[in-house]
Amino acid sequence: MKQRRCTSGRCKERRKTLGADHASTFVTVNSLGLLYAAQGKLDEAEKMYQRALQGQEKALGADHISTLITANNLGLLYVDQGKLGEAEKMYHRSLQGKEKTLGADHTSTLGTVNNLAGLYKYQGKLSEVENMCQRVLNGYEKALGADHTSTLTTVNNLGLLYAEQGKLDEAEKMYQRALQGNEKALGAEHTSTLVIVNNLALLYAEQGKLDEAERMHQRVLQEKEKALGADHTSTLDTVNNLGLLFTKQGKLGEAEKMYQRALQGYGKALGADTVSHNIPALNTAYNLGLLYSTQGEVEKSKTMYSRALVGYETAFGYDHEKSKDVRVRISDLATNTRGSTRSSKRHTLLKRIGWRRIDY
Repeated sequence: MKQRRCTSGRCKERRKTLGADHASTFVTVNSLGLLYAAQGKLDEAEKMYQRALQGQEKALGADHISTLITANNLGLLYVDQGKLGEAEKMYHRSLQGKEKTLGADHTSTLGTVNNLAGLYKYQGKLSEVENMCQRVLNGYEKALGADHTSTLTTVNNLGLLYAEQGKLDEAEKMYQRALQGNEKALGAEHTSTLVIVNNLALLYAEQGKLDEAERMHQRVLQEKEKALGADHTSTLDTVNNLGLLFTKQGKLGEAEKMYQRALQGYGKALGADTVSHNIPALNTAYNLGLLYSTQGEVEKSKTMYSRALVGYETAFGYDHEKSKDVRVRISDLATNTRGSTRSSKRHTLLKRIGWRRIDY
């Protein structure tokens, strides 16, 4: 069901052979959107998805599976761009259409349920997320088997949720199951395996196992730099997480270097417009603001907090807990407080690599 990616040259050749408005052309345009999204070229990806969606609606109909796959992929892109309201609309549209066309238990339907659950987690709607994850896991285990990579993706996501809820033992069980399965199915150096290693490292850090956590983070960083490059956004997610660990270890100079590297890398990879509302980049700005606040560097802290606040209010809304938290911290700085030492439970999610998504 997953649509194949293509190069721009192949897409041009298909348009020439079949015509710009042929249904198969739009499948290829969607695939080009997937390619651009994987490369971090989000604006180009959006153009491809929008073109594919409009063409498929006209050529195939709103409820055709190809149309619904493109709607799902556009939802994934909107999350990356921080357009969470638009993402939710795309996911709901794709989900309703897939349930109608394919059925509630089809693997493609479950993929969109997974993605919508990830969005709800971002939005803090955790009570809804667990039921959705269990639905996806049960469906995948029945349809694909317990060791299928899509099943293991859902197991990892349940681990993320449990960690967010403070259920650390349950989270560790999920991560260990997902890690063992991915190492067997994909290999120890596969990027999907490394995502789980990252999440397990973060869990160990929360449990106070800092040396183990650092070893695992360094493993992830080295493998990602090798496989994806030093400036890939996934690599930068790990750089940010190393910054968090170094902060916990009291290595504040090293933490600052990690945050600065991540922030500069996001700007380079995504561009000025996209980075201003990209959630991982905003999280890094927030983390750097916390660090500067701890060090008593009020103006630097305020600059980072303000950057995060503008993006959070755009992505989540003025009244979201993340937005409220940053406004309070800025207020603390304004009253000459050396930064609040409060722990925001909601911001534990900043530590984790994003929800594993499914693009079919």
